[in-house]
Amino acid sequence: MPTNPTIPTGGEKAIPAISGAPWGSALILLISYGYIKMLGSHGVTESTRIAILNANYMKARLENDYPVLYVGEGGRIAHEMIIDCRGFKQTAGIEVEDIAKRLMDYGFHAPTVSFPVAGTMMIEPTESEALQELDRFCEALLSIRQEIREIEKEEFSQDNNVLKHAPHTSEVVISSEWDRPYSREKAVFPLNWTRQSKFWPSVSRIDNAFGDRNLVCTCPPMESYEEPVLA
Repeated sequence: MPTNPTIPTGGEKAIPAISGAPWGSALILLISYGYIKMLGSHGVTESTRIAILNANYMKARLENDYPVLYVGEGGRIAHEMIIDCRGFKQTAGIEVEDIAKRLMDYGFHAPTVSFPVAGTMMIEPTESEALQELDRFCEALLSIRQEIREIEKEEFSQDNNVLKHAPHTSEVVISSEWDRPYSREKAVFPLNWTRQSKFWPSVSRIDNAFGDRNLVCTCPPMESYEEPVLA
């Protein structure tokens, strides 16, 4: 662990200070304080109510297609919901990572994946999302669930389907060669509203585990920063 310049941390063999704070980031506290002060007691209460309402609205739309973990006695959740995707591995060979990658084709960056439970997705709509945006995200997840059903029904194989190849870049779909069992249209325009506002991922599927375990620098070599010597 990095050390702190004023308070010893990390033991005698700690490396020199790079980035570290014994009590966390002070900036986080300032942001939270400013947020609370600007909203006031009424605003914080109202924001909390809306966040909880949004989360439970999404739960009501998704719970018939995705199991929801940690539901209270009244069948409600708090400000976040955790959908369980582990069962899809047995029925269709689909991991939560495949769902996360496929969401990019729908124009969404996936929420928290595999935390606090491996194989799940934690969704926190917060108080700031409009109903239209909540519906778009729910429609994307429901559409993906239908794509998983197609695999479960053996309409597509478990190792060659629209989720395993997601996300789809423009370079991939405009290629003259297309040997996949689904159409280009299914790949990039899964719902009608993606035609009006299409997000194009710049990179297709990558090996996340390899990238996490191997530092790959794409920076130019140090020699390229040297100023040319004038004669």
